[in-house]
This record gives sequence, structure tokens and C-alpha cells, in this order.
Amino acid sequence: MGATLVMGAGQRVVEREELAQAPNTKPRRQRWFEYQKPIPVVWSLLLGISVWVLFFGMWELAAARGWIDTLFMPPPHQVLATLYTMIAERGFLSDIGISIYRILLSFAMACAIAIPLGVLMGSFRTVDAFFNPFVSAWRYLPAPAFIPLLLMWFGVGEGSKLALLFIGVIFFLITLIMDHTRAVRAELIETAMTLGANRWQILSTIVLPAVAPKILVSMRQMLAVSWTYLVIAEIVAATTGIGAVMMRGQRFLKVDEIMAGILVIGMVGLFFDFLFRLAYRVLFPFVANGQR
Repeated sequence: MGATLVMGAGQRVVEREELAQAPNTKPRRQRWFEYQKPIPVVWSLLLGISVWVLFFGMWELAAARGWIDTLFMPPPHQVLATLYTMIAERGFLSDIGISIYRILLSFAMACAIAIPLGVLMGSFRTVDAFFNPFVSAWRYLPAPAFIPLLLMWFGVGEGSKLALLFIGVIFFLITLIMDHTRAVRAELIETAMTLGANRWQILSTIVLPAVAPKILVSMRQMLAVSWTYLVIAEIVAATTGIGAVMMRGQRFLKVDEIMAGILVIGMVGLFFDFLFRLAYRVLFPFVANGQR
């Protein structure tokens, strides 16, 4: 009996020692700030909405308290009311559609040249040596500086506006695609060459599939830049488009109409950004986890 008691006491001591040495398996509470750690989709949506609620709330509060001059910075509810009136009574949707048409057409023309040229420059040193000095020089030339020339060449019609939007993005897009193409892993190309693939087989089966996700990211980035040139393109002898409406508002000191135009550009740009991110996840699900 005494031996049994001693063995039981010894077993309890061993169990206590094992519990003391066992790692703490209690789940750690999730912290707000974790470096590069994904967060739930619901939290992402709530945080993205909350920043806008906070922004417009502070703006509304500043107008209500008299901290800002509402003549030059009307409150959000007035801007939204003006936007509704512009859409319902003044045909503002037509101007929005015209601006979207100009952006998409000019951007499609830029992509049609920039994508193949950027891939070729990033793949072949001879192509890069020929085109890069020209492309690099044009990147440093401000697109608005060409407005007088574009008006003389294309007149005050659609040509000058499309040309300005085209010039504003194409050379930066070429450079981005070229850099992404250069970053394709060299061992993939060397393996294909070892297996007997020729240059065009490597380009079509190795380089293009590898760089395609980055091309879409570059297009998404440069479409945002194209929207920044929209107002500049439409203030020159234009009677239609969001920029033309904003310039008429400036002429008659209608700040709420100017802000309504800015709000629409931001909303439409955000919508296109969402479409690009959705396309990225659909077309490239194998790398979409790292996309922001």
C-alpha cells in the first residue's frame, strides 16, 4: 500500500512537471496591427468605409461650426444635392459618359502600343537599346506642354483631347512593362533554351505568362494617371465632359458643381480600380493573394 502511495505521488509530480514544461497552447488574441498579415474581408470593408465616413463627417462638422467658408467649400450634403440636380435636370450623365469614352479609347490606344513594345524592350537588349533613349526622354516632358501643338495639329475636336490623354500615359506604361519583363526569372528562360525552345516560343510560353499579372497591375496604375489628365484635356475648348462642366462652374463661381465633378471622377475611378482588381483575381488566382 505504501509503495502504491509513493508511486501515485511520483506520478502526480511528473504530471505537474510536464504541464509546467508544456508550451502555452492558449490562442493568442489577434492584434490590430500585424505586419503584412491578412485581415478578414468584412474588416477590410468596414475600415475602408469608415475612413470616408470620418472624412465627410469632419467636413460636415467644420461647415456646421463655421470653421470653413461654405461659399468656397460647401458642405457634403450641398455637393450631393447639386450632383443629384446636375444628373436629374442638366444631363450630367451624358458628360460623364463622354469623359469615360475619352479615357477608355485613349488608354486602349496607349496599351495597344505600350504592351508589345514594353515586353520586347524588356526581353531583347537590341530593342531596348534602340527605343529606350527615345522613351526615357519623353517621360520627362510634361504632357500639358503639348496642348498648343495638339490644338494646331488636331484642332479643338476630339483628336487633341485623345492625343493629350494618350501622351500622358504611354511612355510611363512602356517603362513599367519593360521593367516587369526584365524581372522574369532567368532560370525559367535558361531551362526553356536548354530544352530547345526558340526565341518566340520562350516569349509566348515563358515571358508573357510570367509578366501578364504585372502588366495588368501596371495598366491599373496608369489608368489612374490618365484620369488625372482628364480635366486638363477637357478644359481646352471643350463643351462636353466632366472637365468642361467643372470649368463652367469655375466661371460662375459655383464651387458645389466643381466639387461634384471631382466627386464623380473619384467615384468612377474607384469603380474602374475595382474592376481591375476583380479581373486580377479572376485571371490570375494563383497570385491574387498578394494583390492589394
